[in-house]
Amino acid sequence: MALAKLGVIVLDCPDPRALAGFYAGVLGGTVEGEGDWVDLKVPGGQALAFQRAPGFVPPQWPTADASQQLHLDLVVEDLDTAEKGVLELGAKPLAEQGGSSFRVYADPAGHPFCLCAC
Repeated sequence: MALAKLGVIVLDCPDPRALAGFYAGVLGGTVEGEGDWVDLKVPGGQALAFQRAPGFVPPQWPTADASQQLHLDLVVEDLDTAEKGVLELGAKPLAEQGGSSFRVYADPAGHPFCLCAC
């Protein structure tokens, strides 16, 4: 028997509304809220929340002495199309890209995420 159920995944960042907008562009959904806490409601998917963190320092990828702490794996049908879209939305590549079943990026606040082929 589970003791709890997952409510929401929260990403610390300097600008919650801007980062929620980035992920809305990637995942779809509706951005709700203003200020220090913003939610992204994704139809049929896990909700994400974004919390303002004063003094936020983005994680480093890949390095053991400045841990990334977590990353998101986003499943896509076409890596090339998804890559073009996330780059247009402001993502930055974190590794040599192309030819594999996944590609690694940082969102505009610096959190690592992967596009993973189905």
